[in-house]
Amino acid sequence: MRETVHRHLGKLLTGAALAAAGTAAMAAVTLPGTAGADDSGGAGTGGVRAAGQAARDPDAVPPGVVERAPAQRARGTGRDPLTDYEIRSAERAAVTGRLSAGGRDVAGGGGPQPLTVDLAEPGAGQVDQPDAPRRAEVTSYDYRTDTLVTTTVDLGTGKAGRTVARRGVQPPPSRAENAEAARLLIADPLGAGLREDYKDATGRDLTSPDQLELSGGVYRAAPGAQPAVLGRCGVHRCVRLFSKVRNGPWIDTRDLVIDLSARRAAALDRD
Repeated sequence: MRETVHRHLGKLLTGAALAAAGTAAMAAVTLPGTAGADDSGGAGTGGVRAAGQAARDPDAVPPGVVERAPAQRARGTGRDPLTDYEIRSAERAAVTGRLSAGGRDVAGGGGPQPLTVDLAEPGAGQVDQPDAPRRAEVTSYDYRTDTLVTTTVDLGTGKAGRTVARRGVQPPPSRAENAEAARLLIADPLGAGLREDYKDATGRDLTSPDQLELSGGVYRAAPGAQPAVLGRCGVHRCVRLFSKVRNGPWIDTRDLVIDLSARRAAALDRD
């Protein structure tokens, strides 16, 4: 794996360099009153200088002021986006449902693994009603039964309603699932190349997913396309990781698949 990684890094660094250039261009845009803050060699003098100029020139633009964001309401109305309070309340209500109470999350803890909370579509005949019930759809994954659980919660009453469980449905992995996949890979013998390349890039040992920037995609088994140990991927929840050193290069882990349901990793054959 290690030789493959280093051949791959050069291609990815080209894209990273372009991204860095774009970031540098954006960094050149400053808030009013901050431009030229370092002209005199001192930190924080730009605002003072701008204030002095405003006192001398009545037509000068005053220093910019960043206002504090308004406080978020606890509850939204109509088709407003869900508030933080509503999301937390919907998640709590969903885990008390019959299909969720005995579930297991990606790390083996009690309750299913939270994935998403979305504002539910209004019911038939409620589209134009301003006082239509406001509901949320809470989606989670139960690793005990390998089922995707979707629960509808009435945000007005705080009670869970209809719950549907489906097998073989695999939405994109959450941040917590990507982190758990990386944790399993780091501890696995198949993660040796990842650990070695991380140390080459940073001089430090890789011991935690927090040291990486991670994204992931769901892997589904195809007949004859993977080792038998991954044959249940699609029924099991399996992830392929895209791994990057924080503020550093990419490390190619695309040929490794982590079966989160079985908590093991396997390597795909490279052509």
